[in-house]
Amino acid sequence: MSPTLIGITGILIMILMFLTRMPVAFVMATVGFVGFSIVISTDAGLVLLSRNIYETFDSYDLTTIPLFILMGQLGFNSGISKRLYNAGYRFLGNIRGGLAMATVTACTAFGAVCGSSPATAATMATVGLPEMKRYNYNDELATGCVASGGGIGMIMPPSVVLIIYGILTEQSIGALFVAGIFPALLVTLLFILCIYIRCRISPEQGPKGERFSWPQKMRSLLGLIETLIVFVLVIGGIFIGLFTPTEAAAIGAFGVLLIAVIRRQITWQGFVKSLMETLRTSCMVLMLIAGAVIFGKFLAVTRIPFEIAGWVSGLAISPVLVLGVILLIYFFGGCFMDALAFVTLTVPIFFPVVMELGYDPIWFGIIIVMVTEMGVITPPVGINVYVVYGVAKNVLDQGVPLEKIFKGIFPFLIAVIVGVLILIIFPQIIMFLPNLMY
Repeated sequence: MSPTLIGITGILIMILMFLTRMPVAFVMATVGFVGFSIVISTDAGLVLLSRNIYETFDSYDLTTIPLFILMGQLGFNSGISKRLYNAGYRFLGNIRGGLAMATVTACTAFGAVCGSSPATAATMATVGLPEMKRYNYNDELATGCVASGGGIGMIMPPSVVLIIYGILTEQSIGALFVAGIFPALLVTLLFILCIYIRCRISPEQGPKGERFSWPQKMRSLLGLIETLIVFVLVIGGIFIGLFTPTEAAAIGAFGVLLIAVIRRQITWQGFVKSLMETLRTSCMVLMLIAGAVIFGKFLAVTRIPFEIAGWVSGLAISPVLVLGVILLIYFFGGCFMDALAFVTLTVPIFFPVVMELGYDPIWFGIIIVMVTEMGVITPPVGINVYVVYGVAKNVLDQGVPLEKIFKGIFPFLIAVIVGVLILIIFPQIIMFLPNLMY
């Protein structure tokens, strides 16, 4: 059996194992180990397995991940999210759909200290859903804006998905971070426009809230100072070359903890909970990386990525059409798999193809994160939808039916598609800051 045929067989077996609901990381590691052992030797497979798992957990560069996750957990348990939402509410709450707009804005701001899409959705659902219910907001609009707004956490630096992409493709994490700022702001504006149009057509979906005076609005901005300090410290430090992304993650986590302690807004129980959640999430992410690396080495020895790249480069079709097919695969794949797992699985396959077509790796990284952002809100997986559904059962008396939440995300899904098209037509939106930085 040829290495290519072994590789195709391995991919099919892996898909079948996914259907058994086995953890994605262990499936990739198992298929990669067995396949590598068949193509090379069992001894080589054992060396690959032990070395890659050890090197993943021993990697200095990968300490960026648990540190940024810790920063987000500390931000959540110290109440930063509530202050962000409070500021947005005071400025936007008195217009139709204003509470939903404030929620989306707060999601973007919290994504700047969190980096996790489900965590952002869970946090803002806890804060925003009761308020929107109190002002008689439509359930579809309320839950849809929270689930969709949480997806912005995947783009806004520090993004865990961008870190994984940077490590797998050996691209600058700092460049990816700064490249994600304008796209995240673009999606935020498109979501706000979507809410505005929705409430103009059906005003009863987002009634006006109370009006606040300008002194009250300005006082609410004091709650944004700490987030702004941490964001500028982390991203600004990377931008000017003051420290590496790993050092920035450590400084950011320490900065959030210091702010929380000074303001006496985190308890010992909250601190311990932050550590436990960070440990659990970090182990999951690192095992995903280890499994993806092992599977990627198996694919490399089968030469499937290079065969695909060679085949694609020989096709007499436009590179734009090839890119469109790849993005469709990411969109539909994201509907069935967790975004982080899908990116770690597919980047080793499609990255050589994209490089062969001559696209910029930083630009491509932002684009696929934008596309997989759709996956966190689309059925049947739609992890953010299930997160909001679970939170709604806890914070609202009646909860919200799952089908209503899925129905509520579709206008925002269209907004993300428009955003992706804008970024494809105008790549300078993504590349301006990285080009300025380097």
